[in-house]
Amino acid sequence: MAGINIREISADTLIEILEHGQFSHIYLKAVLDKYGYLEKSERAFITRLVNGTVEREIELDYIINSYSKTKVKKMKPLIRTIMRMGTFEIYYMDAVPDSATCNEYVKLAKKRGFAGLSGFVNGVLRNISRDKGNLNITDLSVKYSMPQWIVDKWNTDYGIDKTKEILKGFFEPEELCIRVNLSKITREELMNKLEAQDISVRICDSIPSALYIAGFNVISSIPEFNEGLFYIQDYSSQLVPYKAGIKEDDKVIDLCAAPGGKALHAAELASKGTVFARDLTDIKVALINENIQRTGATNITAQKFDATEFDETCENNYDVVIADLPCSGLGIIRKKPDIKYNQTKESLDELVILQAKILKNAARYVKAGGTLCYSTCTINKDENENQVENFLSSHKEFTIETMEQLLPDKEHDGFFICVMKKN
Repeated sequence: MAGINIREISADTLIEILEHGQFSHIYLKAVLDKYGYLEKSERAFITRLVNGTVEREIELDYIINSYSKTKVKKMKPLIRTIMRMGTFEIYYMDAVPDSATCNEYVKLAKKRGFAGLSGFVNGVLRNISRDKGNLNITDLSVKYSMPQWIVDKWNTDYGIDKTKEILKGFFEPEELCIRVNLSKITREELMNKLEAQDISVRICDSIPSALYIAGFNVISSIPEFNEGLFYIQDYSSQLVPYKAGIKEDDKVIDLCAAPGGKALHAAELASKGTVFARDLTDIKVALINENIQRTGATNITAQKFDATEFDETCENNYDVVIADLPCSGLGIIRKKPDIKYNQTKESLDELVILQAKILKNAARYVKAGGTLCYSTCTINKDENENQVENFLSSHKEFTIETMEQLLPDKEHDGFFICVMKKN
């Protein structure tokens, strides 16, 4: 469209994320919704450029600082953003020749009132282009753009070789995983419907409700999505209700349920039972209700409740309690690349305390013989294995049935699941 500059849109988006602290996955989605009329290729360009610049920020700054006398931290926000974007394009995108990339960012600097710095932008980006690939980056923090304290923590928890695998895993291309609403349609029937629209579909062999899809423009344009025939839900997240062993007549509660994927899946498995999906705010409960209405589930109720508060009406009342708790999110960096820059050692410690508080309440909601399913989307052992160990030390009535730490790879994000039985 005339007058639309996708690099300028990307720059404004990145400034909001990297300079003003907007959450990347939320803000980028809002931008893509706003410019929904753009061509699929243009939307894909914006997504790749924004996400790539965020996820490789540390490496990009290292490269820029190797060629610029003015260090990244000293640059004006717009120029800093332009330099990061230009460097990312030069190193990781091949939509246009490097010379054209440099020209585009020079023009953008001039358009936004920085004509006096256009020569600087041009000179540094062209030097980076000419010398591309000659920097020998061996430091893991720089190479994989991961804050050093996180690399150190994973080295301690997993060892250097496993840490390298984890860091590489975050840069594996990700397919969109969906959960088929098996109460409405079979997986094969949905596959046929999607493939008829030229959407590529791949079966997930290990989960009977899961498919991987690609080749569509926007998810809301797929009729089967609006009809509630499938739900966007990661492989790891789909594992939780299966691992919890939910039976058709079970009474289930999900304590931190928004946007409702696990609770809706639980409602499908507990087809003759009941599910209560709780979360902290009106907005989150409204989101759960929106998904309940779209999928047509009738045995699930969304409720507003603070999971850190004990609810005496729930005591010894549930066959299955799902505690998919607030966590550092260090297993889903691929989806939310800014998470790694926003977490601190102190914030992780605070989350461990919060999780322990909710787990203490959750334990009291489980019937004798019932199941407590604890999960997080992190690979931080203090929130996972160590949290479970501390919980069990003061809750002797529980025993572990299964415990699994998934690490990020092509199939799934980093995720932790522990299923405990109340004796």
